[in-house]
Amino acid sequence: MTPLLALTSMTALMLTVQQTSTFRQVPTTATRTTLTAVQRAAPTETRLPVWVYFQELRVAPCEACDTAITELAVARRWQRRTLPGVVDILDMPLPQECVNAVAATGATVRVKSRWLNAVSALATPAQIAALKKLPNVTRVEHVRRGRSARRVENESVTTPSPANFAVDAYGYAATQVDQIDVRRLHDAGYHGAGIVIGILDSGFRRVHEAFKSAEHPLQVIAEWDFVKNDNNTDIQSGDDSEQHKHGTWILGTMAAYLPNQLIGTAYEARFVLAKTEDVPTETPIEEDFYVAGLEFVEAHGADIATSSLGYIDWYTQNDMNGVTAVTTIAVNIATANGLICFTAAGNEGHDSNPATNTLIAPADALQVISCGAVDNTGAIASFSTDGPTVDGRVKPELLAMGVSTATVNSTNTSGISGVSGTSLSTPLLAGAAACILQARPDFTVNSLRAALFATASRSDASGLHPDPLFVTGYGIARAFAATQVPRPCPGDLNNSGSVDSSDIGAMLGEFGICAQCAGDLNHDGIVDASDLGTVLGNFGPCP
Repeated sequence: MTPLLALTSMTALMLTVQQTSTFRQVPTTATRTTLTAVQRAAPTETRLPVWVYFQELRVAPCEACDTAITELAVARRWQRRTLPGVVDILDMPLPQECVNAVAATGATVRVKSRWLNAVSALATPAQIAALKKLPNVTRVEHVRRGRSARRVENESVTTPSPANFAVDAYGYAATQVDQIDVRRLHDAGYHGAGIVIGILDSGFRRVHEAFKSAEHPLQVIAEWDFVKNDNNTDIQSGDDSEQHKHGTWILGTMAAYLPNQLIGTAYEARFVLAKTEDVPTETPIEEDFYVAGLEFVEAHGADIATSSLGYIDWYTQNDMNGVTAVTTIAVNIATANGLICFTAAGNEGHDSNPATNTLIAPADALQVISCGAVDNTGAIASFSTDGPTVDGRVKPELLAMGVSTATVNSTNTSGISGVSGTSLSTPLLAGAAACILQARPDFTVNSLRAALFATASRSDASGLHPDPLFVTGYGIARAFAATQVPRPCPGDLNNSGSVDSSDIGAMLGEFGICAQCAGDLNHDGIVDASDLGTVLGNFGPCP
C-alpha cells in the first residue's frame, strides 16, 4: 500500500472538525429488528458479519496521528472538496482502545472505517450481545450483502477480420465510444492523461494484450484486495475461477488499447484498484469491503471512482433516500471530499410508474452519478433500473451502452467479449468523465454533474428535460459537449467561490505555453495576457 501521510508534515493544512449528520443516519427500528431476528435465528456458533459503531472520541487536529490520505488526495481535495479545509475528523484513525475492545469479545475485526467511525467484525450471537454492552459502542448493525450490476456475460472469443481493421481503429468499441461522443475528445488530445480512476470490483486480471500496449500500457498506481487483505487484486490461489472476471471487464472498457479491435474511453488514465467482491458466496458483495475500498480509492488520490456493485438485501426501497444505506453514506462523504463517483443504477428492470423505484444502493447517494443502460441504437435496456429516489430525485441520471458492450475477454489474452448490464455502461461514462476532467480541470463534482446533465440527449438550450417516468434520466451522455459548457465563474481557478489574488498567482505560475492548464481560459494552448484579462475582469466574489 502507498505510505501514509503524517499530519505532522501537513501543518499548512486547515484541520476542521465537521459535524457528519448530513452523511450519517441512525438506522430505523426495522433495521435493528432485522439484526435481532438474524441473531436469534443463527446457530450458537455461527459468526455473523456486523458493524460496530463507536462514540466519537477522536480529536482533530491530531498532530501525532497518521492519516491515510496521500499527497495526490490532498491535491484533489484542495481543488474540489466542498467541506472547509482539507482534512477533518473523518480522516483520523479509530481509537485503538475501541478496536481492541471489539477483539476482546472474541469477535474478529474485518474492516476499520474512518468515515463511519466503526469496524466490521465476524461475531457469534453471544459475542454480538457482548459488543452491544461495550461502553463506547453506540449500536451494532448487520453488514448487508448485495450483488453485481451485471446482467449477461458472453465470454465467447471474437476475432475481428482483417477487413474490419481498416474500417475503424476503435474496432468493436466504436459504437459505444461514439454513442457518448468520446471520439471527439480523443481527437482533441484528451485521453484521460493526468486523471486517476478508482475501481471497486471483484478482481482484475491484467494479462490481456490490450493492457500491454507499448504505446499506452495500463498504469496501476495502487491496489488492495479487501477480501484476502493483501496487495494483489489479481486472481490468486484459492480464488473462485470466476473471481476476476467482472472487474477485468470493467477495467477493459476504460483502459484497453488495442487498435482496430478495442480502445477504451480513458486509456491514458491511471488506476487505483480495490478488490471488494467475494464471488463464491451466495450473496457475494458485502458492504464493509465496499466502504473500505472507497476510502482506499479516495485516500490514494483518485479523481473519479466507479463501481458496478449494489446493495438492496436487508434494505427496502424506502431506504433509497440518499442518507440511509451504509454504502450510500460512504459515497456522500467521498463526493464531499471532491471524488467524482459513478455507480450502476442496477439491473432490476423498470416500469412506467414514477411512484415506484427499483434502485440499489449506493445509486441513491446525493451526488453520485447513477448510470442506466441502452443498446447500440440508444433504446433503453429492458433490465435497466428506474427511479426516482424516495425523496424524489432523478435516478438514474445518465445512460450509455450496456447491451453487448465490448470489452476484453477475461480468460483469453487476445479475445474480445460482449457483456451486458449497467455494470458496463457505468465505466464507459466514468472513462468519458476522465477525458472531460482532463479538458476541464476547473470542474468540481457539482459542476461536472451539471455539465453532463445539461448536454445529455434529453436536454437542450431551453433547459433540462429529465424523463418524467424516471427511467432514462437526462439521457445519453454527450461527453464532448460537456467540455464546452462555460465556466460558471471564469477566473476562479481554485474553485474558492471568488476570483482573487490566489487565482492571479496560480495563473502567473502557468504563464506561457501550457496546453491543458487551468489558467488557459480560452483553450488556445497558452496562458497569456488574454487569460489574465479574464481573471482581472471577473475579480471579486462569483455571482
